[in-house]
Amino acid sequence: MIRRKMSVVQPGSGMERRDFLKATIAASGGLLIGFHFPGLSARASAQQPSANTFMPNAFVRIGTDERVTVIVNHSEMGQGVYTSLPMLLAEELDADWTKVGYEPAPVDPKYNHPAFGMQMTGGSSSVWSGLEQFRQAGAAARAMLIAAAAQQWNVDAASCRTESGAVLNGSNRKLTYGHLAAAAAKLTPPEHVQLKDPKTFKLIGKPIKRLDTPEKLNGKAEFGIDVKLPGMMTAVIARPPIFGAKMKSFDDARARSMPGVRKIIAIPAGVAVIADTFWQAKVARDALRVEWDEGSMQTFDTGKMMQDFRDRAKSPGTSVRKDGDAESALAGAAKKTEAVYEVPYLSHLMMEPLNCTVDLRADSCEVWTGSQFQTIDRANAAKIAGLPPEKVQLHTTFLGGGFGRRANPQSDFVVEAVHVAKAAGVPVKVIWTREDDMAGGWYRPAFLHAIEGGVDASGNAVGWRSRLVGQSIMAGTPFAAMMMKGKDYDPASVEGVDDLPYAIPNVAVESHQPEINVPVQWWRSVGHSHTAFAVESFVDELAALAQKDPYQFRRAMLQKQPRHLGVLDLAANKAGWDKPLPKGVGRGIAVHFAFGSYAAQVAEVSVSEGRVRVHRMVCAIDCGEYVNPGIIAAQAEGGAIFGASAALFQELTFESGRLQQTNFNTFPVMRMNECPEIETHIVENHEKSGGVGEPGVPCAAPAIANAIFAATGKRIRRLPIRMTEAV
Repeated sequence: MIRRKMSVVQPGSGMERRDFLKATIAASGGLLIGFHFPGLSARASAQQPSANTFMPNAFVRIGTDERVTVIVNHSEMGQGVYTSLPMLLAEELDADWTKVGYEPAPVDPKYNHPAFGMQMTGGSSSVWSGLEQFRQAGAAARAMLIAAAAQQWNVDAASCRTESGAVLNGSNRKLTYGHLAAAAAKLTPPEHVQLKDPKTFKLIGKPIKRLDTPEKLNGKAEFGIDVKLPGMMTAVIARPPIFGAKMKSFDDARARSMPGVRKIIAIPAGVAVIADTFWQAKVARDALRVEWDEGSMQTFDTGKMMQDFRDRAKSPGTSVRKDGDAESALAGAAKKTEAVYEVPYLSHLMMEPLNCTVDLRADSCEVWTGSQFQTIDRANAAKIAGLPPEKVQLHTTFLGGGFGRRANPQSDFVVEAVHVAKAAGVPVKVIWTREDDMAGGWYRPAFLHAIEGGVDASGNAVGWRSRLVGQSIMAGTPFAAMMMKGKDYDPASVEGVDDLPYAIPNVAVESHQPEINVPVQWWRSVGHSHTAFAVESFVDELAALAQKDPYQFRRAMLQKQPRHLGVLDLAANKAGWDKPLPKGVGRGIAVHFAFGSYAAQVAEVSVSEGRVRVHRMVCAIDCGEYVNPGIIAAQAEGGAIFGASAALFQELTFESGRLQQTNFNTFPVMRMNECPEIETHIVENHEKSGGVGEPGVPCAAPAIANAIFAATGKRIRRLPIRMTEAV
């Protein structure tokens, strides 16, 4: 059984303000029993207000039935935005939380991400970007409800107050929001509103139970794969076995006579089999005989690729960062060491494989899918459908995991579904099998880090040089110009090492960016997923070179980085860094900054007969002002498991252009009986809010690897961890 502990800690106090959430239910959402209005069907979209409905802005609707519906412009894929964002609005509205529900926003510019200028979910940005947006929306609605009540009572609005879904005046006047909805709808929204003093918060900062949990427990939650439409058919596609391969011809003689099969058509993605049911389409797809022109990638081999990476790392790359003179510092160091770290391609491995349902008509198109890129997906669907974007409706369903895969620059899974719908003539759902999903590309790129470092006679780090080799995830995408900004390297490839926080006077960071025809894109924590492993593993190696404790070695170099130092100390203290461990168990530590938040982890690990067992992980996070500590704990735990699964088990390899891992049996995830005890401790401060969905991932691999060294004296320099490769 996984045990979870969570606390919120004020910097410097060493005291837990909220000492312990005793049950997993309290921290992860639990079952909200009582007056709960769940989110509407994913097919619903934000409605225009009726005469009896109060909708003062794009984000909230209040009905005469007292329901408060918060329209959420970010996708819910397990990270809790269907609770956190309604909490922000409900706090300023003074709503009765038992009457608050949610609804996915339609695709519309008014729901664009405030920072990125498009409707999307990613970069651990939903909550911090929505802080002002949702609070302002709630405060504006509250002001209009007060004004409506004041008019009815013929009193000054300043004499009124709100509480739990009602406006009050004096001791005997009370009007509920539902009663005031129609009158408030006739008023003009205020241009400026006063937000609450955080000291008066009743919801923000509390471990409120998640609103979407009941639907997910009772089966009413609609994920993309659950969508059903009248007359709908299902399609499965035969895709190229090698990236870049083109179809030459196909023989469907056997498949087209199989039960339930309605059409078999060639589309740009491959050959689509359209049938009455998924299984009929899948079996018929497997019966196809397709001849492919396999192209240049038929000789691709990841073993040879990594050797090429090693060779490239022997020569200077594009300069990313240069402080002082690293070459001279390394040449003059009292001691120096070097290491090469390698990480593989990784699949996003969402529990719900890719799917998309399309109802295409002569003058309209409706799409149902779990999208992270609503603006881009709708635009690409419209292009294939031959319709203007305003004629395309995209309904965002629940996402059974995303991790970046459902934010595809080419909208691959949406575009192919529209192609299929054009041929089907009826609503059609395209489903990717697990094998399709894993072999379909858009992976976390493989990377190599060659690092050299040196210390002086006192054991202080004096020089550091990193050379990174790996594919760009931005090059060739619509985001290259914005994200790369004229740089001849991809910032997403080097994030986490280009801002090395340690007080090392001479630092050089260089990048090699080979072009390989394997589709890659962002994966949970993006570049930090590999840079933290290399950096924090090498810091441990420098500590050993200097004959210093790895925790204290980091502390000494982070004295000018108080927030890094804060989470490092918190994780070490909560883990009992100086306390003895059972024989054969080692502790490892790592600290990292990503997505506006600071995180540290301590792992306790043992190795028996070559098998690594992670017994305990202690996570500390400083994400500034936060909304729901229970959701933060769940995300920290999920991130730790996600990162540990990749570190212990996962890699994608290619031989003769073909992927060798296609399902959970060859690309495992951490099972429940393998999960460690995990505890999360949150730093409380008033700093700017950062993200929480991804910062829990980067530290997992290096903390585990460093713990293995503490337990066995062997270094891990290649992922996934195999003790036979330890040095």
